[in-house]
Amino acid sequence: MLLKSLVKPKERLTTVREDVTLEEALKVLEDSGYRCIPIVDETGKIFRGNIYKMHIYRHKSRGGDMSLPVTTLLKNATKFISVDAAFFNVFFSIKDLPYIAVLNTNNDFYGILTHTRLLDMLSQSWNVNIGSYVITVVSADERGDLATMAKVITKYTSIASVISLDTQEGDLVHRIMFTLPAEVDKARLDRIVKALERKHFRVPEIEDLKSEHV
Repeated sequence: MLLKSLVKPKERLTTVREDVTLEEALKVLEDSGYRCIPIVDETGKIFRGNIYKMHIYRHKSRGGDMSLPVTTLLKNATKFISVDAAFFNVFFSIKDLPYIAVLNTNNDFYGILTHTRLLDMLSQSWNVNIGSYVITVVSADERGDLATMAKVITKYTSIASVISLDTQEGDLVHRIMFTLPAEVDKARLDRIVKALERKHFRVPEIEDLKSEHV
């Protein structure tokens, strides 16, 4: 399961129990260096929410009682996903969070998926480290365009990866980004671009991955 392989399990996390005080939680945050950590119940099985260092600092600077339970400043109590959630649900659920809590099939706290880990996975799927060029191909989003583009490119080379960028509502174009494998040189690239243009596709952007890695 893709998502499960990306999750950092709770056994490797810094967490606080729901019965600790704000003062105790702040010390854990300061010692760990994290700006946010999960709050769990006394058994460690139930995810209660997150506690942010900045919220405790703000509370303390305003003369707030630091002996209050950490749940006083609990955030993101409903921000969690299932370990078998669909990728697109994961992508949009995490949004502005540093991480999102992950629950197992019994709704117990399983671990967290961080923004960084998700971006690393996307980077790997793009194959930028083993590619030569990334070409952006634009079409009018007609049925069969992707298949036609791929057929043109594979006359000259294999395709390392492909990403489809959804258009904005009302746009009449669709952008497909193809990563070409490392053995593709400039001459072969030029032939691919010309072949795509003969099929009435535009190639407005070409990124040279080799020069990026120099």
